[in-house]
This record gives sequence, C-alpha cells and structure tokens, in this order.
Amino acid sequence: MIRLSQSPRHAWRTRVENVGLSYHSHENGPYWDESVCYEFAEAEILALESATNTLHKLCLDAAEQIILRDWWHRLHIPEAAKTLIIRSWEQDDFSLYGRFDLAYDGQHTPRLLEYNADTPTALLEASVAQWFWLQECHPGMDQFNSLHDRLIAAWKRRGPASVHFASVRDHEEDSMTVRYLRDTCLQAGMQTHEIALEDLGWDHVLKRFVDLDGMPVESCFKLYPWEWMYSDLFASHLEQSRTRFLEPAWKMLLSNKAILPILWELYPEHPNLLPAFDTPEPLGTSYVQKPIFGREGANVAIHLEGKRVLQSEGIYADSPSVFQALAPTAQHDGNYPVLGLWVVDHEAAGLGIREDNSMITGNLSRFIPHFFRPS
Repeated sequence: MIRLSQSPRHAWRTRVENVGLSYHSHENGPYWDESVCYEFAEAEILALESATNTLHKLCLDAAEQIILRDWWHRLHIPEAAKTLIIRSWEQDDFSLYGRFDLAYDGQHTPRLLEYNADTPTALLEASVAQWFWLQECHPGMDQFNSLHDRLIAAWKRRGPASVHFASVRDHEEDSMTVRYLRDTCLQAGMQTHEIALEDLGWDHVLKRFVDLDGMPVESCFKLYPWEWMYSDLFASHLEQSRTRFLEPAWKMLLSNKAILPILWELYPEHPNLLPAFDTPEPLGTSYVQKPIFGREGANVAIHLEGKRVLQSEGIYADSPSVFQALAPTAQHDGNYPVLGLWVVDHEAAGLGIREDNSMITGNLSRFIPHFFRPS
C-alpha cells in the first residue's frame, strides 16, 4: 500500500462532471483529489476482499443474535420498529449494498472501524469516477471495483419490478447518488420513478405510501436513515405499510455503532475486529468515543493517555456512545486514509478511499482513487 503523487488530468473537473460527479469540490478545496493515488499489491486487495466478506457474515450472524437474545435496548431501537425489523429479517428482504470502513496499512490485518449499513454514500466516486480515472491514468493496471456490474446483476437477481428512488430535496450529493443507483436499476430492465422524500404521501384507503400521482410505492430506495424515518410524521404508518424499503428495516440492527461492542462480545479477539465496549473503562486511557447514531465523523472524540486530544463537532452530541480501541492506521506524510469496502448483494464488490489530515474522517475528507498491479 503506497501513496503516490501524480499530476491531475487536464480539465479534471469537467472529466468527473461528465460521469456525474458534480460535487467534486467544496469551499476548502477539492473533494475528489487525483493529485495523489494509492497503489496496492494484489495480495493486499485479496486480504481486503476476504476481510470484507468475513465481516459481512459476522454482522449477519450478529443481527440474528440480537433478535434471538432480545438485545433491542442495546441498540436504542424504537419499540415501534421491532415488529417491522423482525418481519423484514424473516422475509429476507433484499439488501442492495453497504460499506465497511476499515483501518489498514498494508502490514496489519484489516480492522473494522464501522459499518455504514443503511445509507452509505461515496458510491458514484468508487464505482464510476475512479474507474474512468484508471482507464486514462493507469491503463494496464487493475482496480478493486466491480460495483457497477454487480449492482445491475443484483437488481436483476433479487430486485422488485418497480422501484421509486427517493432522497432529500436540494441535496446534491444524495440526489446524484440516488440517480446513479436508479440508472443501474434501469440498466437491469426495471421500471423506476424518482421522487423527493418530502413528496411521499400516505393513502389511508390503500394503506400504502404513494407518490405525487397517487401511484402506490411498492418498493422504495431511500437515501434516508431509518432512525430519522421513525422520528418523522409518517412513522406510525411504517409497520402497516406494504412498501418494501431499501435498505430494508433489518439493516437497523447493523447501521448504528452499537453493533461494534456486540460484535466484540460475540467474537472476542477476532482479527478483523477492534475491542469495543459500551463504557470506556475496559480500554484504559486510550480509545475513540463514537455516537451510535453519528454520521460523517461528527462528534467523534479521540482520547490518548487519559486526555481528549481531538474532537469533531456535529449534531449528535446527545446520542449514546460506544468506545473503541485505537486502530493501527496508515499514515502518509500527515494524511490518514480510511478504506471503504463495498458490499453488493452480500458480496465484497469494491474499494473507495477517503483521506484527511485529521485522524477523524469527516464529510469534507478527500476521495482518493486507487489501483493495483495484477499478478
């Protein structure tokens, strides 16, 4: 695993915009950063793929144990959600994708930082933008990236006949991610519809969610967290609705960070896990504190030798927290990469890297493309 400097492509902004990545920059500089890249050995890619498949299996096993052991309180799941989650799990409702964030430096075993199981973003970057970058900048090399083909195959294999795609209005990154997923669904031959989440309605006669034309929403891909749905106006209709949501309700068991101490309890000393607990005492004086419902690195605090050395701001200050051991993390000239390993239809499917000068990866952390040398 080597970090390489290189010259960005001529008119790189136009090039990434042409493949849908319109949110390539922000007020502090580029979000998409091709002035550097990461090179991997094929053996390292295979190690990451294996770790991802292993972690996904552990998470599925943990979800079943949560239901069997009645551990709802440990995840702070609303009472109203239990029936829907159990029904979704027993029906084996279709799960399209998820993203594991791993710490990896090419030397130590890949370790789980967290699982973005419900509403992971940075998909368009990993699937499309870095693939076109590879073809132009490193022809002859390979990339851990079968995301596009696997998404289409997943829709064909398990997807519903008609899908509404919903995201929050006027949120560019979310809307472009949803439009990309809608495109993969269209390429699979499905019927699709686009709607803003704010425009979903409830039909009291049909007992279904409907769109602005009154069409029943049979299936809905929503880039919107389940815990937010249960605080919204229509939360009381979720259980009786026959709408199938993607990601499914059972992903609530895995999409908050309270799963981390549960995984460690069920699989202590597992090589792909970090010690994690509901309280900091078992970890001594050095650990990371994470809000269980936190997103994009918000309200994360790093403690070293009894002192809080770093903390991010955010809206999750009142969220319950979990405490995780510090990971052996790659550090390249003051840059800290986090490896996002994608799962599509229960199989590892690709890699996207986020990098920051801070040890906490946040919303504005850079996306860095990668390649590996095939053997």
